[in-house]
Amino acid sequence: MKKIIPLLIALQVVTMLCYSQVSSIPYGKNPYTGRYYKIRGFKIYCEVYGEGTPVLMIHGNGGSIAAFSQTIPYFEEKYMVIAVDSRAQGNSIDKSDTLTFEMMADDFNVLLDSLHIKKTYVIGWSDGGICALLLAIRHPDKVIKLASTGANLWPNFEPISASEWKSMQRQYKGQLRRTWPTAVEKNDWKITKLDEFQPNIPLAALRKIQCPSLIICGDHDVIPVKHTVLISKNIPKGHLWIVANSGHATLMEHSDEFNEKVDDFFSH
Repeated sequence: MKKIIPLLIALQVVTMLCYSQVSSIPYGKNPYTGRYYKIRGFKIYCEVYGEGTPVLMIHGNGGSIAAFSQTIPYFEEKYMVIAVDSRAQGNSIDKSDTLTFEMMADDFNVLLDSLHIKKTYVIGWSDGGICALLLAIRHPDKVIKLASTGANLWPNFEPISASEWKSMQRQYKGQLRRTWPTAVEKNDWKITKLDEFQPNIPLAALRKIQCPSLIICGDHDVIPVKHTVLISKNIPKGHLWIVANSGHATLMEHSDEFNEKVDDFFSH
């Protein structure tokens, strides 16, 4: 598990740098378009921009809608953008003890029902990319096509044995029994532990994804290129894009190319 810590630090640094970018529109804090929906025991926050075929945008660990400050303006010109703060992150406050990628994928499914949306394109970055994959696995009827960048299938990029997983679960449940000084500290711990213990998606599950899927990473991403290739190869209609001269934040470091490439993939 030691190799998890550098990855978490790298992801957090990328997140802080990317969310510091200034936009004239306060994405993630826009009172004109932001709205809460009470679903599955908590209130999920989303902002809707534009008109047309829906595109659901899902941010990374500890982030918010602001991650898509360079993505929303492009896509709202021809799509209805649904930008969401994932459970326990951004404005989507959740006081429960548990947080899993499966929970978040199911959240998005119910949110789409609440918005009366039957099908949508999906763009997910990092943890959001994992959620995009799981949404397509668990609710295949909801996803037209998906673009997932910087996603991983398991925490340490090696298959986890049943005994290792049981040990991790015991450690996680033991921590949940702690008495936390503040709700914020408990929530921050929950979000950090999400990437330490999860996801745990078997390759066989990827073969359930029915929609065309563009699987992306940077050529010097914190997610190894070979892991991204593995994801792409195991999706029946998987397509691979390794972004040259890019780290983890492909949609920000190469925003113009990212927007055009994903749009082209959705359109054809």
